[in-house]
Amino acid sequence: MLKSCLFVAALLATSRLRAAETNSAAPDPLTRPLSLGECIDLALKQNSAILKGQSDLEAAYGVVVQTRAIAIPKLRASGNYEFNNAFESLQLPPPAPAVTFQQEQSWSAGLRVVQSIYEGGRIRSSLKTARLTKEQAIFDFQRVVADTLVDVRIGYFDILLAAQQIVVREASVKLLTRELEDTQRRLEAGTVPRFNVLRAEVELANAQPKLIRAKNDYRIAKNNLANLLGYNLPRNVWEDIPLQLSGRLEAELYEIELPAAIARALEKRPELGALRKAESLRLEDVARARAGYWPSAQVFAGYGSRNSQFSSDLTRDVSGWNAGVQVSWDILDGFLTKGKVQQTQALHDKAKFDVADIMRRIELEVRTAHSQFIEAKEVLESQKKVVEQADEALRLANARAEAGTGTQLDVLSAQTALTEARSTQVQALRDYAVARARLERATGDSAPRTVVQK
Repeated sequence: MLKSCLFVAALLATSRLRAAETNSAAPDPLTRPLSLGECIDLALKQNSAILKGQSDLEAAYGVVVQTRAIAIPKLRASGNYEFNNAFESLQLPPPAPAVTFQQEQSWSAGLRVVQSIYEGGRIRSSLKTARLTKEQAIFDFQRVVADTLVDVRIGYFDILLAAQQIVVREASVKLLTRELEDTQRRLEAGTVPRFNVLRAEVELANAQPKLIRAKNDYRIAKNNLANLLGYNLPRNVWEDIPLQLSGRLEAELYEIELPAAIARALEKRPELGALRKAESLRLEDVARARAGYWPSAQVFAGYGSRNSQFSSDLTRDVSGWNAGVQVSWDILDGFLTKGKVQQTQALHDKAKFDVADIMRRIELEVRTAHSQFIEAKEVLESQKKVVEQADEALRLANARAEAGTGTQLDVLSAQTALTEARSTQVQALRDYAVARARLERATGDSAPRTVVQK
């Protein structure tokens, strides 16, 4: 738990320091290519979900202070002034003067320290509740950070994928344009029929929408990442935002066995930690509810002053120290305490069910993420030499067509196969990176050191 507290404290301090540096004289981060680590830093500093999570964390710390208040002495000041024209006096036999029991004006003031010494278990339970509330708030904040960092990583990979898909589709259009020009020259030379030209034109026209979609996917992916980074787009930017990345899609080696992944998730997932703290908090609610069966006692000490009741002179006062003990006990409260105990026990049972349920859900999430990672890894492995083979097949198809032993259909088929191989390879790299990010999130390693390095 100490590590979690240090993590949150360091994160809050770093975020505020970076925000101050940025507000002072930092250049616009979108004017230069960003690495994945830089995007993560920007998200930790500017992402709206993380900023709201920091506010929630500070609010929870305020609740912690309130919860501890029952164990801390209270210093109370009081004062009173009263005007009353209804008073009674006692007439004594002469020559003694009359004695007045209530003056027309009166005042009193005092200062008192009160300390609870017994509350039926509320004091101990409140101190423990304060600690559990703080720990639960830290887990909740860690969950927000983990979810945000995974979204940033996936958004970063989506941009890299879209950029590579544009390259693939542009290469396809370039190949088909070259094929059309070559077919037209052959038509003019009388070596091919008009049908071949029409087929080449149709293939080129079919490739154009895929390139248009790739460019649109690229624009959308950049807008999504800019939003995750908390970047306010300039009002004069309408189409393509000025966001460039310096990273590239790579398949870094990552190995983890399923049993180890499940064990790590059950140990490190902040969602499970937060629910375990919630279960303990509900148990403390039961203890505080049962405290209603017992008395409460406080000790006090103070100093008070008031005007004399036997003189109309307000400056004549009676002052002195006072101390004592006060005890209260609701011996019969109309079954109020019994109802509170029943309610809190039921909520505690529900919290235990929540913990058991989230453990099953986490295990299912890890199994699913691990299976998807294995799938992405196997698909990527199967695509290692496909592009080289498709490129060689296109070269051979062109050579056969020039020699007169091949057909235009062979060339077009080889071009299509090369385009699909390139697209599939790029998609496989992205799917591998995303699957790894989601597996690391599922196991509680949402921001490993290898990811945040620049």
